[in-house]
Amino acid sequence: MTDSLHIVCPHCATPNRVPSDKLGEQPGCGKCKQALFTAHPLELSSANFMQHITRNDIPVLVDFWAPWCGPCRTMAPAFEQAAQQLEPDFRVAKLNTETAQELAARYGIRSIPTLALFKGGREVARQAGAMNAAGIVQWAKSKN
Repeated sequence: MTDSLHIVCPHCATPNRVPSDKLGEQPGCGKCKQALFTAHPLELSSANFMQHITRNDIPVLVDFWAPWCGPCRTMAPAFEQAAQQLEPDFRVAKLNTETAQELAARYGIRSIPTLALFKGGREVARQAGAMNAAGIVQWAKSKN
């Protein structure tokens, strides 16, 4: 029997049960019918952050960033490339610390960009500073 994983839809935030051996077959959301994986970072907000962090059974890699941050803007294309390589084994997401200041404070984000890896709702690893796509992928996989 195949194990099922909970995957939160990036479009409607509904948790979906997906057989683990079907993750790579472009599963769709049971509610909104859109793709559960888009090969692009998901834009998180204060409203949906905890849903994605706590309800996904796959690790969630979050880039804490801000629009005024030069290194954040420099790393954005690399993070986009990393999403293409990490999905569907990871949910790749971004959180704008300017619009979600309470979350940035709650997680003690002192410099940006900062990558944080969450499993089961808990932060398991953190890396500050801009990285290239290969570095992001290697770091995330080494911490999984």
